[in-house]
Amino acid sequence: MPELPEVETMVRGIRPHVEGRRLAGLVRCRCRCRPIELSPPMSSISRRIKAARVESVRRLAKRVVLELSNGDAFVVEPRMTGLMLLSDPPDPEHLRLRWDFADAGRHASLWFWDRRGLGTVRLYSAEALKALVESRRLGPDALAMTRDVWRERLAATRRPVKVALLDQKLAAGIGNLYASEILHHARIHPARRSDRLTTSDVRRLHAAVQEVLTAAIRQEGSTLSDGTYRNALSESGRYQTEHRVYRKAGQRCPTCGRGNIRRIVQAQRSTFFCGRCQRTEGC
Repeated sequence: MPELPEVETMVRGIRPHVEGRRLAGLVRCRCRCRPIELSPPMSSISRRIKAARVESVRRLAKRVVLELSNGDAFVVEPRMTGLMLLSDPPDPEHLRLRWDFADAGRHASLWFWDRRGLGTVRLYSAEALKALVESRRLGPDALAMTRDVWRERLAATRRPVKVALLDQKLAAGIGNLYASEILHHARIHPARRSDRLTTSDVRRLHAAVQEVLTAAIRQEGSTLSDGTYRNALSESGRYQTEHRVYRKAGQRCPTCGRGNIRRIVQAQRSTFFCGRCQRTEGC
């Protein structure tokens, strides 16, 4: 489930405790569940990171990047249930990797925990990471996109706008939860064709992206009823109390107070919206 706000929260949580510290090694935790994807092999990783420091921690779309002093970088993609933790995992059975630090600090290790085992951890060279950033696999970061960039990219696709928002090549970082919330804030029906959005629609969409994602980061993401998502200190996020439509099918719309929240399926994902606030042709 981690999307841009949750991954940004992970980055901000671990950054002050990880940057500048020297690595003692990486350990694969004993786990009987589906293994995560780790590349290259552990023997190669151990050789490459020996005595390296963590120079910086940053976010790349929905990935956590640990840049090392030797030019290499760990790129961690949490996907559905992955977490970057400094302490107290939800349970020890799903701990996957442990970065140990050679120097003294409040936290001796950084952990990657993943209940479903869908996450990936890769060690990139500087050249390989640059190629990833410059490839067409990732679009511009959703928070960094201007109104003009949104207009240009949406005008180039005939897909429903909700489906387009999930395309990481079009805009990186938005997932299913925040796409529904953003479109509700923008008063745009999720089935509207992207290339038919008006200038006013795009203006509201751009503003909603900034508003929703920034607020979610400020409140450290959304922890849903399954309790999976946690911040770096294994504490729940708080933005779930601000959700207006996500997983609220059948409830009265909190925005207009008159419509009911509906659920439809788009691209095999649930979409939630208010049929009164988000009319097919916009408001």
